[in-house]
Amino acid sequence: MQVKYYLFFLLLTASVYGQKPAPPAIYSDPVSALQTYHENLAQLRQEHKNQQELPDLKFFMFGMGDRLKLIYRNGRLLNAMTGNIEEQWNVKQEVILPSEYLVHLALADGQTVQIREDESGVWLLQTAKRPRLIPGTRSRLSLPRFANKTFGPVLRVLHQEVLINVINGRPVPNFLVYFKPWYRDAAQMAMVLRATDNLHLIRDWILAIRDPFDRNNQRETDNLGQVLFLVSLVSNKTHPVVPVVLDSARRFQTEKHIVGKTDNVAHPVYQTKWLKYGLKSLDLSDTYLIPKQADSYSSVFWLDYKTEHVDEKRVDDNFSNNPFFGWAEDHFYDQANVSEKRGMVGNIDYPLSWQQRDIDAHYPGLTVLDRELVKQKIAFPHAWHAAEMFLLLNEK
Repeated sequence: MQVKYYLFFLLLTASVYGQKPAPPAIYSDPVSALQTYHENLAQLRQEHKNQQELPDLKFFMFGMGDRLKLIYRNGRLLNAMTGNIEEQWNVKQEVILPSEYLVHLALADGQTVQIREDESGVWLLQTAKRPRLIPGTRSRLSLPRFANKTFGPVLRVLHQEVLINVINGRPVPNFLVYFKPWYRDAAQMAMVLRATDNLHLIRDWILAIRDPFDRNNQRETDNLGQVLFLVSLVSNKTHPVVPVVLDSARRFQTEKHIVGKTDNVAHPVYQTKWLKYGLKSLDLSDTYLIPKQADSYSSVFWLDYKTEHVDEKRVDDNFSNNPFFGWAEDHFYDQANVSEKRGMVGNIDYPLSWQQRDIDAHYPGLTVLDRELVKQKIAFPHAWHAAEMFLLLNEK
């Protein structure tokens, strides 16, 4: 009997041990890897010359997906939601390596510490000490290296900037300044999650959708198609929100298209394109026609129906504040000429995405990062911007 119990205990111990995530090794040459990232960024800036000056705060965020959100800055590792100091070091030199999700610290006492996030969690690695998985960060993620892509290191960072803005199973534009998901941002984020095998992070949120409008400021008509598309990623036409969307679409119908407000303006081409795309995603009947008229948001929708577009003079639609529009337009027009590309790139290593002066953002949430950001009203990283960049560059 004792032998059987002992064997059972050994098997149980081996099983539990086998489930423990394997810690990463200490990254051997972060300086060389940072140089590679800088070269990739320089190549991106050569192809996208429309650039924006941003405050260089020298920080990095950890906690992709539903992991505990953490911020490293100035020798401190902070809980991003509470501001509590989780770890603190006397740092002699730091290397922030965004493409490896790594902060390398040379301490004043000669020791080396690395904070590193991988597919298992966020780790504290230190010479002569056992690796430590930070509590609240253990979960499985898919973090591709994009090794066969032209902008592989940049894609790694953009992927991180999307994943960092998934919180409590919900995709938000920026987890510090927005409390609720926006369906438009969520749809673009979901495309990235689908491409990288991370849709499980928001599956339950999509399944729980019952309202065809996100109601962040009003009933935005483009939400209808976005909800149908989101549903198609994890469910089918039997999802409870589908008949509600179809009924709402009929209420916004004018002739053969729909029209309502998006960003407080009527955008019938953009809204109808989204609806048709959502219907197609769920293999639903579609009798709607895209109106043959100019619509400044028509070129923001690049997923389909590119030929059903009435071109007009392109103007700067406040791209410095809303840079996702420029990247979406570049995707729509598939610009080969560098001078025609309008997608903006920042002047800093990290983050690569942002949005500024959005009336719906709660900028005091940025206080944990830097009070100056509250004054300047800059939210970064921004998931929609990161997603638009990712989805275009992932085709290169």
